[in-house]
Amino acid sequence: MKLTIKNISKAFPNGIQALKDVSLSIPAGMYGLLGPNGAGKSTLMRILATLQEPDQGSIQLGDIDVLHQKDEVRKTLGYLPQEFGVYPKVKAEDLLDHFAVLKGIAGRLARREVVEALLRQTNLWEVRRQKLGGFSGGMRQRFGVAVALLGNPRLMIVDEPTAGLDPAERVRFLNLLSELGENSVVILSTHIVEDVSELCTRMAIINRGEILLEAEPLRAVEELHGRIWTRVVEKRTLLELEHEHKIISTKLLSGRTMVHIYSNERPGNGFEPVEPDLEDVYFSTMAGYFGHRCEQPEKEVVS
Repeated sequence: MKLTIKNISKAFPNGIQALKDVSLSIPAGMYGLLGPNGAGKSTLMRILATLQEPDQGSIQLGDIDVLHQKDEVRKTLGYLPQEFGVYPKVKAEDLLDHFAVLKGIAGRLARREVVEALLRQTNLWEVRRQKLGGFSGGMRQRFGVAVALLGNPRLMIVDEPTAGLDPAERVRFLNLLSELGENSVVILSTHIVEDVSELCTRMAIINRGEILLEAEPLRAVEELHGRIWTRVVEKRTLLELEHEHKIISTKLLSGRTMVHIYSNERPGNGFEPVEPDLEDVYFSTMAGYFGHRCEQPEKEVVS
């Protein structure tokens, strides 16, 4: 199973170009779509979920034409949008049973088995008789995953799932997501670098509607080796450093500022090399210093 996106563009009536000629090849497993708010992630997710039409391009999910066979897509789609509503006075078990009916699971016994299995999988079985209005943010997100998993979808879209969750709920939620990508295409759309770093074997970075980088996270980090340098400085010296170096990120550290810069050569000026991580990949790409696609190298042909 593979999702193939070719030359997708989308402009809105107010003149905003949300997507510009986006092309991606997404295999089965967890795939991260990483970018800041307003980058075009949610527009692309809504197009994949058949909720919006692009201006041009094509999308293929296996043998399904996503743009022209919407009913077929919806039969095999699981979608957890960034924001979704629930009926606060309805019990979790009852509402999930209702969604199972809408998904076409008609038999009462079959529905009961599916609902129980999903509530257990999302660690909500013990609170199945609790009304959704009393759920925490993380519990609501896990309930959303249970709904999205109805019908064993081949395409799962999860849009900004951990925004607003406390650290404990985030860990529970990421553990749940990590189990989903074995047989399906699971797209995790987020602006949180750690989510992609912990879950995804492949990713793309998008900004202003354009794909800036498409890579394996570990391979992209390896390509940055020897190019990221760090130094702790006084905040008042930042402006001067910006004129001398390619600063990609700054962090407060005990009242001072830790600076990461991008340089192919030792920059001097007190900077020391540091092992890069995916956050460095993200900021280097967003700054335009690391924008090529990191593909697998072609195998050498020996004649």
